[in-house]
Amino acid sequence: MRQGAQGSADTGTPWAATAAAAAAEPVEPAGSARVPQQAGAVRGEHTHSEPPAPVVPRARPVIQRASVRGQILAALRAALVAGDLRPGEVYSAPVLGERFGVSATPVREAMQQLALEGAVEVVPNRGFRVVERGVRELAELAEVRALIEVPVMLRLARTVPAERWAEMRPLAEATVRAASTGCRATYAESDRGFHRAVLSLSGNEQLVQIAEDLHRRAQWPLAGGGPGFRGRADLVADAHEHMALLDALVARDLDVVRALVGEHFAGAGAADA
Repeated sequence: MRQGAQGSADTGTPWAATAAAAAAEPVEPAGSARVPQQAGAVRGEHTHSEPPAPVVPRARPVIQRASVRGQILAALRAALVAGDLRPGEVYSAPVLGERFGVSATPVREAMQQLALEGAVEVVPNRGFRVVERGVRELAELAEVRALIEVPVMLRLARTVPAERWAEMRPLAEATVRAASTGCRATYAESDRGFHRAVLSLSGNEQLVQIAEDLHRRAQWPLAGGGPGFRGRADLVADAHEHMALLDALVARDLDVVRALVGEHFAGAGAADA
């Protein structure tokens, strides 16, 4: 998808359909109290034989605003990884809102979150420009990820029993299947899920959140593809490293764990470019 600030709506775009259902908001939640009409009181009056019915306040509708924004944010993140939102291009919230089938407000809120994450920058009176990144930034992210995750992986290799690593194998296998599709967005989500599950064994939620933020940023494409562009073969090779890493963790082979994690991050960050 390539759409500038003045582009036309295209509701057939696959990633736009992800959040289309979010536009439907409930008018009245289930279980809302309704006051039955009393005989003889259709016009608001009541009889002397029975007291007036108490007025029960109607519950306010529950608007799923946060849910809509969350779905839009997820779809925009997927579009970034897939290359549908191109580095250097400017996208307006109203145009993207038409693509998603929602108003511009949740799109603007999601884009502002992406601006906080460094994925886009605000262009006054126009919209949001996707940030153009170079190979150096990608390599720096890979280095920081290695500094954080390698020591944790080595500690886990010494302490986590083999049966716990066996529980991670389905996640590693899922990354291989995702990579075989050739869809970068699909693989990116599966890849983060595997790394998140492994690091969660550390019991340090702050570490998991920081590592996932760095991981997500490392998945954004470079301007014009560049040496950081990853095709299907690259994704499959990357996914198989997850399987090899699990084997090394089970065997408690620290040297292999260290080498695999370092190579894994270097390949993802195109550090050799």
